Amino acid sequence: MADLLIQPSRGLHGAITTPGDKSLSHRAVMFAAIAEGTTEISGFLTAEDTLNTAKAVQQLGITVEGLGTDRMLVHGKGLDGLSEPAGVLDLGNSGTGMRLLAGLLAGQNFFSVLTGDQYLRKRPMARIVEPLRRMGSMIDGRSNGKLAPLAIRGGGAALKAVEFASPVASAQVKSALLLCGLYADGVTTVSEPHKSRDHTERMLRYFGADVAESGLSVSVRGRRPLTAGGPVVIPADISSAAFFMVAAAVVPGSDLLITNVGVNPTRTGIIDILLQMGADITLEKERDQAGEPVADVRIRHRPLKSVQISGGVVPRAIDEIPVLSVAAAYAAGTTVIRDAAELRVKESDRIATIAAELRKMGVQIKEHSDGMEITGGSALTGTRCESHGDHRIAMSLAVAGLAARGETTIAGKEWIDTSFPGFEGLLRKTAS
Repeated sequence: MADLLIQPSRGLHGAITTPGDKSLSHRAVMFAAIAEGTTEISGFLTAEDTLNTAKAVQQLGITVEGLGTDRMLVHGKGLDGLSEPAGVLDLGNSGTGMRLLAGLLAGQNFFSVLTGDQYLRKRPMARIVEPLRRMGSMIDGRSNGKLAPLAIRGGGAALKAVEFASPVASAQVKSALLLCGLYADGVTTVSEPHKSRDHTERMLRYFGADVAESGLSVSVRGRRPLTAGGPVVIPADISSAAFFMVAAAVVPGSDLLITNVGVNPTRTGIIDILLQMGADITLEKERDQAGEPVADVRIRHRPLKSVQISGGVVPRAIDEIPVLSVAAAYAAGTTVIRDAAELRVKESDRIATIAAELRKMGVQIKEHSDGMEITGGSALTGTRCESHGDHRIAMSLAVAGLAARGETTIAGKEWIDTSFPGFEGLLRKTAS
């Protein structure tokens, strides 16, 4: 494992652009593959997770020009244009790639197998496998389909639409069922306890799908063709920008502009929470881009205060909770995070891993089954930390180190490349 060394910063400055949105990149290449015609995708995230999805699409018989760059042409073959892969589809570390592709493949009339690395093979899959089986697909895997690898015999013509009430607010569960629902006769409906990110609904509409929403439910009418229309322009990922938002918020003297950030309201929990904590954040040049709201985000340092993070805001900030824990460590008072049990089943148990590593730096943290209590306001001390094979834990600890006393070392920096290649260089550029 390689180490990431972080020195205290005197402030983050300048204008930066973070990489393309990971969630949108996964969806763009998948949806373009089953649309009729050629789709141009720009701003594609060239990280390990998204490239594994694009490679899987190629194995399904789709021509992808420009693979490995941020601008690609995907030559779609329509809903029924995918072909049986000759080998296993390896999604590496990506839960989004595996769960969304499982939904797509559950609608086919052929056999396929999905696998991933040692961490992905530990993540729960029953949440998609059970409803996809209900729709008529045959899916098997370790522990009766609870864990990958997943072997999928798609439902094909026998597929049926369902109404499914998801017990968790999960865009991955919702998206898997909607993708399978594209192939079923009738209307497939998914409801959630809270609204999760809606990139799938927006992008499916952009490709011409018949998608309807009502409250916390979303529906798709099956057997309606998708069409490659205009280009798909992917904005910067707010989950990647979040590390720099928190860094600028906690490091004195900072004044940073992050350009072209996707500010979809189902993803802006990070901004809402930081504002509640007293952060100085403004949105500039707000605009719309291929169905997604976009803005430039300016953030300046200002002392933070503790807050309570729970309820409906949690699904809108679930990936940002680790770095928000860093913000809480530097905020005056005790921040309480609840209703975030989903963090236990990410690339790592993010409640346990971020708590363990921040404790090494001197932070007082009490764990709960669904969250944490973080007492902040005291100086953090740089030390040696572990990434736990989790890109967001590694980057969150790097942010913590910027305002700590002394050098911070993070083991396993290579995991950062799964979502944010170039993170180290960009951090050094802005935080020097």
